[in-house]
Amino acid sequence: MRIIVNGQQAFGKAVLEAMLARGDNVVAVYCAPEKPGQKIDPLKEFAQSKGLPVHQPASFKTPEVHDQVKALNPDLGVMAYVTLFVPSTILNIPKLGTIQYHPSLLPRHRGPSSINWPIIMGETKTGLTIFWPDDGLDTGPVLLQKTVDIKENDTLGTLYFDQLFPMGVKAMLEGIDMVKSGNAPRVKQDESQATYESWCRKKDGEIIWSKPVAEVHNLIRGCNPQPGAWTKNQGKTVEVYDCVKVAGDGGAAPGTVTDVSAEGVKVAAQGGQILIKRVKPEAEAKLGAADWAAKAGVAKGAKLG
Repeated sequence: MRIIVNGQQAFGKAVLEAMLARGDNVVAVYCAPEKPGQKIDPLKEFAQSKGLPVHQPASFKTPEVHDQVKALNPDLGVMAYVTLFVPSTILNIPKLGTIQYHPSLLPRHRGPSSINWPIIMGETKTGLTIFWPDDGLDTGPVLLQKTVDIKENDTLGTLYFDQLFPMGVKAMLEGIDMVKSGNAPRVKQDESQATYESWCRKKDGEIIWSKPVAEVHNLIRGCNPQPGAWTKNQGKTVEVYDCVKVAGDGGAAPGTVTDVSAEGVKVAAQGGQILIKRVKPEAEAKLGAADWAAKAGVAKGAKLG
């Protein structure tokens, strides 16, 4: 079976690596063009090291790209982390269609930040979907899904790298095998259950200490490591990373530092406290919260936000 891989970065590389390791016939690789000054894409670098042709069109909407893909005579397209829109005129060229990875349980959390938002929203389960993309945004029929638990202190980073990344690579291989065997369902998504969230951006990461402590905790976890939740200390932005939720607010007003210790910095929120363990002060590198407190003169009674 002649397969085209379209993807980028570490996930795209891992999928291609796994496919080649088991002998899949990859005839070409597509990935997004690097921006000026950007390092070579890991997928591109790996594909070239294996002697595979690599194409980096700025758009998939041109007749030239259509003809190029058609000339490859592909049986299947495999999309592993794709940020450029690929129209159905390209998706439908492979004889058996195109399958794509998405890190949520579609139709829930369509959109580009589909790992951040379930954490931020306090959900306890998420997962991944391998689906048949169409001209909508994450709207095509489902091939297979895998569910994972979101644990109490999971972050965007732990959820992706420990679970959705490795599970996603295996699921892509499983999807390819289902297509090969002729046992590849196309289950229509239930639009009544659909949600969409746009990019989780810096503005979304502002910590409002007067909100319930669970919401503050979820926001920090869902923005760790990107885009980074943040608060203010004496007018300067401080990004907040590793943290845990602590019961009891100590009778302090939201945003008040209630304790500074070797463990970190405790800050009151509504109905509890957040123990901050790691931060990134404005224009500085990340460091332990206790070290930051000593350096910035943050003591019990200080007010953040």
